Amino acid sequence: IVMGIISHIMLSQMRFGKYTYAIGGNEQAARICGIPVDRYKIMIFTYAGLLAGIAGLMLTARISAGQPSLGLMYELDAIAAAVIGGTSLNGGIGTIPGTMIGALIIGVLNNGLDLMNVSSYWQQILKGAIIVAAVLLDSRKNKKS
Repeated sequence: IVMGIISHIMLSQMRFGKYTYAIGGNEQAARICGIPVDRYKIMIFTYAGLLAGIAGLMLTARISAGQPSLGLMYELDAIAAAVIGGTSLNGGIGTIPGTMIGALIIGVLNNGLDLMNVSSYWQQILKGAIIVAAVLLDSRKNKKS
């Protein structure tokens, strides 16, 4: 939650966030506007790496052991949470609070499917279908605007 608040402030109130949205929306236009795209892309990936490292530490601390395969298929959950939260896969659109709400929805969905003893394979298929549906809705919305 703390990192979500910090990330939200960074993306909504600081130059870093404005440039991040500009680069995500149209990298060439951002470059023409005078944004140092390469420098900011390095900063964006560095921040993403920092967040991934913190998540790895928290997960390792939670189970008190390091397992290389522990985060397997978490990327599907992350993509589904972002898309459900309103992030466009075309870039330039999305918010941290929306992504956090998407993560809560995915967490409730995972927990509910586990409680109903649904196979993990069917859970992945369902999450993939949710991503496909969200992408179709996003592309349809982008066509209208």
